[in-house]
Amino acid sequence: MADDPPTGETVDIADPAAEASPFAALEPSPEGAPAPVVTGAANGLAAGRLDLVFDVPVCLSVELGRTEVPIRDVVNLGRGSIIELDRGPGAPLDVRVNGVLIGRGEVVLVNSERLGLRFVEVVSQAERVKRLD
Repeated sequence: MADDPPTGETVDIADPAAEASPFAALEPSPEGAPAPVVTGAANGLAAGRLDLVFDVPVCLSVELGRTEVPIRDVVNLGRGSIIELDRGPGAPLDVRVNGVLIGRGEVVLVNSERLGLRFVEVVSQAERVKRLD
């Protein structure tokens, strides 16, 4: 992609010029402001206050790829073993929250010390709901 940093370049994830997050609407309300309301919930429940769940921990994972392997091959894995995955080099990584796909991204270097993930696609709420069925 034309926007991609060269290999080894640090990406400033706090760049104010970066595209606005689709999750920005989920920011907590300032004190005294009305609480945000969720409408059209996937499970059909009445709308509720999001600030009640902001501190609930979730499992966020980044998936490089998948494959199915017989147990006999798993128990024989050792140092230097290679497992072939279902994706090729350069393919976007899946970002999942509690096992549900929420987007895709690419690996970036943050502050020359850590790896990070830049979202290249955020799965729409309608698509997420469709995948749950």
